[in-house]
Amino acid sequence: MAQVIWTEPALHDLDAIADYIALDDPPAARGLVQRVFRHVEQLEKHPESGSRPPEMRRSRYRQIVETPCRIFYRYDGVRVFVLHVMRGEMRLRKARIRQRDRGKGNA
Repeated sequence: MAQVIWTEPALHDLDAIADYIALDDPPAARGLVQRVFRHVEQLEKHPESGSRPPEMRRSRYRQIVETPCRIFYRYDGVRVFVLHVMRGEMRLRKARIRQRDRGKGNA
C-alpha cells in the first residue's frame, strides 16, 4: 500500500476551491471536499490508476478527476505526493507542479 501525502499547497488549492463554492452552496462545498479525499484515498491501493495529464503525457505526473477538480500527483513507488488541485476548466501550468514537486509543498 502506498502512503498518500498531501502537500500544503494542494490542501490550500482545495480549500480555495471549496471556499468559492461555499459562497453559494456550503453543503456542495463540503460534499466536494469529502469526494476528493475519498477519491485520493483510493490511491493508497491503486497509486498508478490516475491518467497522465494531456498537457504532460510523457511526465512522471498523474491526475485523477473528481469533477470539477483535477488532482495532480506523483508516485515514487512508495508514496503518493498530492501536489496540485485545480478546477477542471483552468489551464494547467506545468511549472507549478514541478515547483511543488521539488519542494514537496513543505508538507
